Amino acid sequence: MTGERPPILAITALEGYEVVGSDGKIGVVKDFLFRDDRWQVRWLVIDTGSGWLSGRKVLVHPSAVADVDHDRHEILTALTKQQVEDSLDLRNDQKLSTALEASLFAHYGWDPDWGRCFFATTSESLLAPQGAIGESIDDPHLRSFRVIKGYRLRATDGEIGGVENFLIDQAGWNIRYLIVSTGAWLMGKEVLLAPFAVLVIDWLNREILLNVTRDRVKNSPSWDPSQFIDESYEHRLHQHYGWPHYGF
Repeated sequence: MTGERPPILAITALEGYEVVGSDGKIGVVKDFLFRDDRWQVRWLVIDTGSGWLSGRKVLVHPSAVADVDHDRHEILTALTKQQVEDSLDLRNDQKLSTALEASLFAHYGWDPDWGRCFFATTSESLLAPQGAIGESIDDPHLRSFRVIKGYRLRATDGEIGGVENFLIDQAGWNIRYLIVSTGAWLMGKEVLLAPFAVLVIDWLNREILLNVTRDRVKNSPSWDPSQFIDESYEHRLHQHYGWPHYGF
């Protein structure tokens, strides 16, 4: 089934955006937590700064995002500052558990199954110990974008580069593509890989194992980062790799 194609943007474009509630500013986007079994952004990690709620990290679910104002660099929500203040107190050294997630969903009335998701367990995840909130998570599939950025990508016959960015859609906050920086191998060219290409994320060794060859990546349809991705390009890219086509 085909639906209206949602806007697509690089996830780092939202870093540093101010999150604004119905009665004032809440904080600044510092990171994104995503599920590697669904390839979907689960939480925006918000830093409230040194004033209001000093020292706290706030997690905002994508379903709370009403709009994104790219001109003003703002993410608009209907949240009130009181709602945020009354939520669980997440400190920088606190571990994010599934029980804590459940409490957040209950407090705000958010639906944990929100969002149309195209992926369902496309890859395996090898567990590894991590650090603070956004990195230390009691869930084998919930991970930080800041942690995965720079991970090596290894094709069936050798390394192809590293994770540079994610391209997400603004409808369900799905991760459509990994932006791969190929370094010296392809003279700094950036290429796109859909999560269909991911076999295993090895968090301990900081690398991602793929089900494609280096030649297949080298000969993929060229991508111009300065241009919008249209349906025609996505069709050619998926046809080249033999991936299913997105139904939205």
